[in-house]
Amino acid sequence: MTLTVTFELKDSDLEYFREIMQKAQANAENLSEATILDNARKLSFEVKGTVPSFIQTRLHKLEALVEMVEDADWQLPAQDRTDILAALAYFSNTEDLVPDHIPVLGFLDDAIMIELVAESLTDDIEAFQDFCTYRESEQSRNIDKDVTKQDWLADKRHELYARIKKRRARRHQSSSRSFRIF
Repeated sequence: MTLTVTFELKDSDLEYFREIMQKAQANAENLSEATILDNARKLSFEVKGTVPSFIQTRLHKLEALVEMVEDADWQLPAQDRTDILAALAYFSNTEDLVPDHIPVLGFLDDAIMIELVAESLTDDIEAFQDFCTYRESEQSRNIDKDVTKQDWLADKRHELYARIKKRRARRHQSSSRSFRIF
């Protein structure tokens, strides 16, 4: 038997999560990039397989954010890197809304925050996934010897960064109510 639970977050609820994120970011200001990434990675890998599937699904999104920062070929622009690290700072916070040791519900607040962050960065995540797919498919092809791997990756990166910029602008114009933490 499965049970489906849905809930809606009002603007005041989203504001509450924004405030929590801002506090976590302030607390993480003294943390290094490596520590922030390690803490996010640790959350994901330590609980994988021991949490409900709705949380595991969100943990995959968290892993994608960590991979975006760590992927040398993706070469995140400085501001995007800063934004993603600021979002990941929440997962360095040892004091959760719902303590993690509570069975089933302990990671609910983390899942909600991951979902809010992922929604805020959906264009970036999709572009990164497209980049990874492209890189993998192109590596197996016999590529023109005059074009280096760095060249074709740079072209694809440029195309995807332009797409992100366009989508952000369109999203910003069409929805003033989206959850943006930056």
